[in-house]
Amino acid sequence: MVQYFKNINRQTLEIEKPEGANWINVTPPFQEKEIDNLSQNLDIPRDFLTDTLDIEERARYEIDEGVKLIVLKTPVENKSVFESDAFYVTIPISIIITERNQVITVNSFENVAIRRFLSSFAKRHPERPNMMVLKIFEKVVMDFMEVLKEINHRRNIVEQKLYDSNRNEELLALMRIQKSLVYFVTALRSNELLLMKMERTNFLNCDEDEREFLSDLIVEFSQALEMADTYTNILSSTMDAFASIINNNMNIVIKRLTAITIIVSVPGLVAAFFGMNVIFPGENKIEGFFYAIIISVFVSVLTSWYFYKKKWF
Repeated sequence: MVQYFKNINRQTLEIEKPEGANWINVTPPFQEKEIDNLSQNLDIPRDFLTDTLDIEERARYEIDEGVKLIVLKTPVENKSVFESDAFYVTIPISIIITERNQVITVNSFENVAIRRFLSSFAKRHPERPNMMVLKIFEKVVMDFMEVLKEINHRRNIVEQKLYDSNRNEELLALMRIQKSLVYFVTALRSNELLLMKMERTNFLNCDEDEREFLSDLIVEFSQALEMADTYTNILSSTMDAFASIINNNMNIVIKRLTAITIIVSVPGLVAAFFGMNVIFPGENKIEGFFYAIIISVFVSVLTSWYFYKKKWF
C-alpha cells in the first residue's frame, strides 16, 4: 500500500498522486505494480524500494543517480507463535530522498516510529527533507528507549515470580527477554555507526542546525545502546544467579524428602523386628502392640529432632 501526504497550511493531508507529495509512505501489503509505478514515476531504483523486504538488511546508506537511501533498524513486537522466540525483534526501514526533495519511507512491517511521525507531520519542516529524515531518526530512538524500559519492567516482574518458583516458565521468559536485548544491542550499535558515518561524511548535506541535531541524535543512540548493554549484563547475571537459586531450592527439597522418607521408614523397621519369628518380650500379651507403637513414635520423634537440628527442615 502506498500513501501520499502533503503538508498544507500546517495540516497533514493525504493526496492521490505522488506529484507534489512531501512524504510517501509504503507499507504492507506490497503489490508489484505499485512498486514498479512508484519507481518509474519518481525515478527511484527499484532495489531501494525492496531492500527492506529482507529483515536481515543491515543499517547503511548509499546514493544512486542523485537518489539517497538510508536503511535504519527499528524495534517491533515479535508476533511469532513460538514460545522460545524473542518478545521484540528489529526490522529495517528504508528512507529515500529523491532529487525532487521528496521523502519516501518503506516498511516491511507496521512501524510505530512512522505512525508517530505521521501524527506529528504537520509540525515538521516539509520544505526541509533533511530535517524530516532526522525527525524520523528521533522517533526511532524514542521507540528504542520506550521498549527498553518496557523490557526492564517485564524483567523485574519475572524476577519477582522467580523468587518463589522452581518452574522453567520464568527462566524461559528471561531467555526471551535476553534474545530481545541481543537484537537491540546489535541494531543500536549499527544505527549509531551509521549516524556517525553520516555526520562525518555529511551525507545529507546538512546545514549547521541540522548537523547539531544529528550530533544530538548520535548521543541519544549512544545512551540507548548503553541502556541495552546494561540491561543485558544485568539479565545475564540474574539468570546465572537464579539458576543457582533454583538448584539450591531443589537440593533443599530433596533433603526434606529424604528426611521424611527416613522418618516414615522407622515405624516399618520397628514393626519388622516385632514380626520376626523369634521370641520378643510381651509377644503373647496385648501390651506388646503398645510397646511397638511407643518405640516407633519415640524413634521417629528422635530422628525428626535430629534432622531439625541439622536444618533439613
